[in-house]
Amino acid sequence: MTPVLVTAVTALALVTGVITTLSTGALRSGVRILLDLLTAAGLLRLAGDPGWNGLAGAVAIIALRQLLGVALSGPPPWYGRQSRARCAEDDHHLPLAATGETGKAGG
Repeated sequence: MTPVLVTAVTALALVTGVITTLSTGALRSGVRILLDLLTAAGLLRLAGDPGWNGLAGAVAIIALRQLLGVALSGPPPWYGRQSRARCAEDDHHLPLAATGETGKAGG
């Protein structure tokens, strides 16, 4: 019964992660949901087979989840690296009055 449950949770993890990523467009959320459900599948596998192989699998999944969780928690590497838009040649961001030009409005 436990191997069937582990397989079902693993398949559910994959489907849920893909659907979340496609519906929201947020890859981080999809990966986090996938890793959470894979952690649950690993713990179920450990409950069904309390040997060293089950323990090693659960530890590997939890370590992967922790590492990817830390990597996904920060801003993307390209965040804040965008260059500013170039200004026009004649645009110096100065007010009209400071350039010495006078307008006829108001007076």
